This record gives sequence, structure tokens and C-alpha cells, in this order.
Amino acid sequence: MQYKLGDFVRFVDEKMEGFITRIIDEDMIGVTGEDDFEIPVLARKVTLVHGYKAAGSETTAATSEPQTPAAEFKTKGVYLGVVADAKANSVVHFNLINDTTFRLLATLITDKNGFKGEYAGIIAPQSAVKIYSAQLADLQLWPRLTINVLYYTTQNIEVPAPLTVSEKFKAKDFAGSKKSLPVLNQQGWLIQLDEPDFVIDARQLKEAFYKPAEEKVAVQKPQREIDLHIEKLRDDYQFLSSAEIQKIQLDHFNKALDSAIVHQLHDVVFIHGAGNGILRHEIHKALSKHPKVQTFMDALKEKFGYGATRVVLK
Repeated sequence: MQYKLGDFVRFVDEKMEGFITRIIDEDMIGVTGEDDFEIPVLARKVTLVHGYKAAGSETTAATSEPQTPAAEFKTKGVYLGVVADAKANSVVHFNLINDTTFRLLATLITDKNGFKGEYAGIIAPQSAVKIYSAQLADLQLWPRLTINVLYYTTQNIEVPAPLTVSEKFKAKDFAGSKKSLPVLNQQGWLIQLDEPDFVIDARQLKEAFYKPAEEKVAVQKPQREIDLHIEKLRDDYQFLSSAEIQKIQLDHFNKALDSAIVHQLHDVVFIHGAGNGILRHEIHKALSKHPKVQTFMDALKEKFGYGATRVVLK
């Protein structure tokens, strides 16, 4: 297969183009166009369009190794940075980030349908390279990634032992919010492969044994309109299952309702969307049993359609 996820291609027989968002088999690929609709097509029926570079596809390489003062030599900072493709949001790219002063000799092997070498190369200091791409919808089918790293420098610096990380990633590994990735300067999920040295902080250790009485927690006053759409609550919603999304939405609903009661609001509107009606049903079930709820009803249809509920509090 000559194509990779994220490649920009044009159909041979039709006036269509898009990004490869799925590798179905050795002969078939899935191409997603501007309408976000994925079309299965024979690989021989498309041609690669040069000029587009996927997120994380550029590598910063140094032709020679500058001499760095020992005090400034960074020995820690090997990361896996996961970013969504700039054009095909259903595809993510795994980037091996070298934020150290070492040169890294790195390889990646996957175990999908046997073992397969996906990447081998040298990563210069303060640079990054894309080593793997995957379809978000297939997260549960992602293979185990085994990354091997050797450190190299011509300077008089002690070289760390070779690094081997073997991991089968799951949705929970991307449960946190996105961060600014070092070197790449893009937003994504950051996983440190060379964990920093564990240092015992004597002050924190003492505080752990002699914790003062917890201060009273201030409850923030909620807005009158609370949007429960998952994309408003979490940056990583693409990696969450339906059950996880519903739990997050209901937890946010309960906290907002409690906050509205604490601040003695007269009423509050929860925007849950129409969808399949499950979230609306769960919210209405909870409201019908709540002792502080006077009544509830569909919110103003002219403004929210059938996707919001107005709650009147006692």
C-alpha cells in the first residue's frame, strides 16, 4: 500500500478529492471529502496530490551536532505527542518528540496482524517526527505500539540506558485536556516516555501527614443557560464512548443544578439537544424526584427547539 492515513488524493475517474481516513485493506481505502462523508474506493482509482503536509509530518533535522554546555544539556524530554490531522479530523498522528539534547535512534513496531515495522530513523535534538497514524473510530482496534529509543551524543555526557515503551492505548489515556506540545507547538495529547526522576519533596511529605482542616469550598454561581453538549465540556470527546459521554453530561448537570439551588436561582435552562432523547429522559427523571425542583418544562421552542429544558426551583 503506497498511501498513508492523512494523504491528500484525487479521484482518477471523477472530479473529487479528499483525505485518506481509513486503510481498509491492501486494495481499498476510505477517502473523506469536504462533506465529511467517507467513500470507499480502490487505491488504484486515486492519485496522490503533492503539496499538502499532514500535521506532524515535518521533521526538524540537524546536519551537525552543536556543542552544548554540560549545565544546559537536557537529558529528559522524550514524548509521544498525539494530534488531530489539520484537514481530516477523524485521523490522529503520533509524533515522537525529542525535547532533549541527545540524538535519538528510534523505531516503532506494531503487532496488528503479526508484527510490522512502522518507523525507523534518527531524530535530531529539539525536533519531532510523525511515526504512526490511526483512525479515531478504530481506537478500540489500535495495535500495541512498541517504541525503542537509543540515545547518542559526541559530547562527554553519560548516555541513558536504551528506552523501550510498549503500550496499547485506550480512550482513558486521552481523557485529559489537550496541551501545547513541545517542539511542535500544536495542541494535542502529550505522553512522556522517559518519566522524570522521582524526587521526594520533604515539605510536601510533611504536609501529607499534617493536613490542616479543609477550607469551605465556594460554589461558583452558574449561568442561567447551561450547555450540556459534550464538545462544550471536553476537548477529548472524540475518544469517549457513548456511556462515558452520558456520565460526563449528567455529572455536569447535577453539579450545575446543585449550584443553582445553593445560589437560590429562580430558574435555569439546561441545553441537552434533541439527539436520541436519552439524555433528556435521564435529566427529566432526575428532576421529577428532586425535592428542590418546583416544576420543569420544555424551554422556549423559538430559541432552543426541542433541545432544552427549563427548571423552576422552589
